[in-house]
Amino acid sequence: MSPSSSMLMMSKLLKPVFLQSRVVNLAQVLGVPFSSQHGKTVFTPPPARYGGRHTVTMIPGDGIGPELLLNVRELFRFSCVPVDFEVVNVNSSLTEEDDINNAITAIRRNGVALKGNIETNHTMPPSHKSRNNLLRTSLDLYANVIHCRSMPGLQTRHKDIDIIIIRENTEGEYSSLEHESVPGVVESLKIITKSNSLRIAEYAFKLAREQGRKKVTAVHKANIMKLGDGLFLQCCKEVAAGYPDITFENMIVDNTTMQLVSRPNQFDVMVMPNLYGNVVSNVCAGLVGGPGLVPGANYGRDYAVFETATRNTGKSIASKNIANPTAMLLASCMMLDHLRLHDYATLIRNAIFRTMNETRMHTPDVGGLATTSEVVQSIVKLIQENSLHRQTVV
Repeated sequence: MSPSSSMLMMSKLLKPVFLQSRVVNLAQVLGVPFSSQHGKTVFTPPPARYGGRHTVTMIPGDGIGPELLLNVRELFRFSCVPVDFEVVNVNSSLTEEDDINNAITAIRRNGVALKGNIETNHTMPPSHKSRNNLLRTSLDLYANVIHCRSMPGLQTRHKDIDIIIIRENTEGEYSSLEHESVPGVVESLKIITKSNSLRIAEYAFKLAREQGRKKVTAVHKANIMKLGDGLFLQCCKEVAAGYPDITFENMIVDNTTMQLVSRPNQFDVMVMPNLYGNVVSNVCAGLVGGPGLVPGANYGRDYAVFETATRNTGKSIASKNIANPTAMLLASCMMLDHLRLHDYATLIRNAIFRTMNETRMHTPDVGGLATTSEVVQSIVKLIQENSLHRQTVV
């Protein structure tokens, strides 16, 4: 019997469980966008549709994306999560932008998306824009947030890592402004603006305060890029002055990578421009076990898109049933928290962590022999046990 059929059979056997409501402190839930209005945190998730259900845009992407998102759909169906997915396929090999425009329209309609990574082929002509970048800039998803923390049951060089990385997501080296006015000489423009730098710094400090964090570190290269990174650093210092309860430090990006691999526990919350965020996110993901473990979120004022933190397509292991589903499943839990479906997020997240605590349930990327479907089935079994226990207690 296929994993999909097995999960569907279990979902029919399991009666829907009305999870007991509980008081949730949003400051403890990573996955909530923060904005400032008269000094107070304001958050309004997309409203539920008729019957209390939410519609979420799903973009399968390339590589392992489609199979991982299929696992999310089956797990949600099994757990009776009140979410319906509107699937929009994006073809990374096309030069036209109709498909990504359709995806952007769907996200504007639904407010929330869950996506696999879309490949950006560097052999395409310069006029070809990254689909991922187009999506982020068109929706003004200015804050990329990932939470790198040590996972239960995994042996890594460093223990007790717990770092929140906040990356400016719309400008910097990803501004797609480059030209070759003289043959053999290419100029690429790195755009840093005061408004966006202040915005991401404010986001970082407000999130740090809401999460009870003690320190924010701004990562930069202002010793060389005195105007661009200098402006970013100055904006961080300006915002930091309004948060005297939070320690502010700054660190040059090359030193940051060395410090991360030698003493990662010195970091708490980190904020940085776009490219440095890409580098640091991948380093931190490696510290806690690799790209298959860490979820990520992209927040704007009106929309939110959830994906794996390192944005890898995993093409070399696609369709082999060995991809680690943890990062994508945890990203879906962040999405549920964003929709204020906290009980469902907790139910699934706890089952993921319990599964990860079993060495026999580790996929090859973290030194195990388990298949993707075996890991997902273990999560399903734990959810079933939890639900049956709740029924017995009620």
